[in-house]
Amino acid sequence: MANILWADDEIDLLKPHILFLTGKGYTITPVNSGSDALDKVEHERFDVVFLDENMPGLSGLETLAQIKQLRPNLPVVMITKSEEERIMEEAIGSRIADYLIKPLNPNQILLSVKKILDNKRLVSEKTNISYMQEFRQLAMQYQDRIGHAEWVELYKKLIYWELELENTQDKSMEEILSTQKEEANNNFCKFVLDNYEDWLNDPNADKPILSHQLMKRKVFPLMKQTEPLFFILIDNLRYDQWKVVEPLLTEFFTVEEESSYYSILPTTTGFARNSIFAGIMPSEIEKQYPNWWVNDENTPDGEEGLNKHEEDLLRKQFERNRMQVKFSYNKIINQNQGKTLIDNLPNLWKNHLNVVVFNFVDMLSHARTDMMMIKELAPDEAAYRSITKSWFQHSPIMDFLQRIAEKKGRIIITTDHGMTRVKKPVKIVGYRETNTNLRYKQGKNLGFDDNNHIYVCRRPERLFLPKLNVSTAYVFTLGDYFFAYPNNFNQYVNMYRDTFQHGGVSIEEMIIPFVFLKPK
Repeated sequence: MANILWADDEIDLLKPHILFLTGKGYTITPVNSGSDALDKVEHERFDVVFLDENMPGLSGLETLAQIKQLRPNLPVVMITKSEEERIMEEAIGSRIADYLIKPLNPNQILLSVKKILDNKRLVSEKTNISYMQEFRQLAMQYQDRIGHAEWVELYKKLIYWELELENTQDKSMEEILSTQKEEANNNFCKFVLDNYEDWLNDPNADKPILSHQLMKRKVFPLMKQTEPLFFILIDNLRYDQWKVVEPLLTEFFTVEEESSYYSILPTTTGFARNSIFAGIMPSEIEKQYPNWWVNDENTPDGEEGLNKHEEDLLRKQFERNRMQVKFSYNKIINQNQGKTLIDNLPNLWKNHLNVVVFNFVDMLSHARTDMMMIKELAPDEAAYRSITKSWFQHSPIMDFLQRIAEKKGRIIITTDHGMTRVKKPVKIVGYRETNTNLRYKQGKNLGFDDNNHIYVCRRPERLFLPKLNVSTAYVFTLGDYFFAYPNNFNQYVNMYRDTFQHGGVSIEEMIIPFVFLKPK
C-alpha cells in the first residue's frame, strides 16, 4: 500500500483520520511543520503528501513550492480551513493533485487518495469491462448488412475504444480489439466491393458523400456567410489522428460539426485530392483538362507531381457552379512556407475562401517507410498518433489556427484519404510502366493469383478512372494487404511490411474526417 506524509501543526487532532486510513492499509507519517515535511521528503519516499495550508513558520504554499523543487512529480493534496479564492488559485497554479477544505470527512480523504493513487488501475479495470460489454454488440453490427452511415458510426466506436484502451495499464484487451478491427475491416471491404460501383453509376443508390462531391455538398454552403472560411486539408489524416489532435484545438474553437465522407478509389493524393478540388471524377478531369492530368506517378516528383493544378481545378469548379469567389490556395510542405502563410494572414482575410494544404502527415508516412529511425519511433498506431500530435502541437499550423481563432475566423479541417498499416503481401506481376503504389496497380496484363484479397476492375470507366490503353485494368488490395513482386519477394516484403500505405480499400483509408470549427 501507499506511504502518505501528512503535515499539519494540529496533527494530534487528526488521529481518527490517520487511524481510518491505516485501517484501509495505508502507511501514514505525521509531522507538525512544513520544515519537518521538507526534511522527510528529501530523505524518504512517499506516494502522496497531505499539506495543511495554515501552519506557523513555513506556510503550506511555501512548503508546496519547495516540495515541487525537490520532487516535481510527487502528488500534494492541499488542506485548508479557508475558502479564499486567491489561496485556491495559487495552490492549483502550483500543480496540486487535490484540494480539501476542513472539517474533513474520512471518506472524502479516502476518495482523494484513491483518485490520485488508484485512478489508473480503476479506470483501466472499468474501461476493459466496458469494452467487453460492448464487444458482442460491435461484432453483431459489422456482421450484419449495414449501410454507409452505420459503417461510419461503427468505425468511430472502434476508434473510441482503441484510444480508451491505449490509456489503460492492463493491455490484455488491446489484442482482442485489434482482432475485432481486422474482422470489421474485412466486412467493410466486402461492403465496398458490393456497393462502390453503384454509388458512382446508380442515381438512386443510397450513397455517402464522395471526394468529388465534398466541396459542393459540405463547403460551398458554409461560404454563404460573410466571415471568411478557411479550408484546411491535412494530407493523409486519419480519423484516429484527428481525435488526438482535437483537444489541442478545443481551447480556441467549438466543434460545430464532426462528420465523415468517403474517399474515392484509388485512395491516393493524385486521384482523391484532384477530385476534391475539381468537383468531378478522375476520368472526367482527364477528359476536360488533359493538360492538367498526369497519369504516371513514376515521375521525378512522385505522387505529389500529380497535384500541380489543384488551384486551377478549384477555379474551374467555381466557374461550373457559377460562383464568383475570391479565394486563395496555399500548399505548405516546410516550416518556412508555414511562417510565410502566417505572416500573410491579414491579406487572406479579404477572401471568401482560403484553401491550405498541409503535407506533413503524408511526408511522415513516406519517411516512416524509407527511414528506419522513423519506423522505430512509430512502430504502431499509438506511436504514430503520438508523432502526429507532437507535430501538430509544434508546427506552424497550430500558430496559424490560433491566429484565425483570435480574429474569429471559421475553419474546416479535413483530408483527402487515410492510410492503413500493411502486414500481408499479395504477389503481382506487371510491366515496367506499372505504377509503384503498394496498395493499387494500374496497367495492362497484370498477373496475380490471389483474388480473395484484391478488388479487380477491368472496366475502369465504371469507376470513372482514366485508361492508358484499351486493356488497362485497376487492382486494389483489401484490408491490410499490399502488393509485392515475385523478384526479390522476401526482401521487398521485409522492407514494406508494417508500414503505413494508402491507395487501396480499407476503413482507415476510405472513411475520413470532416470537421467544422467556430472560434470561442
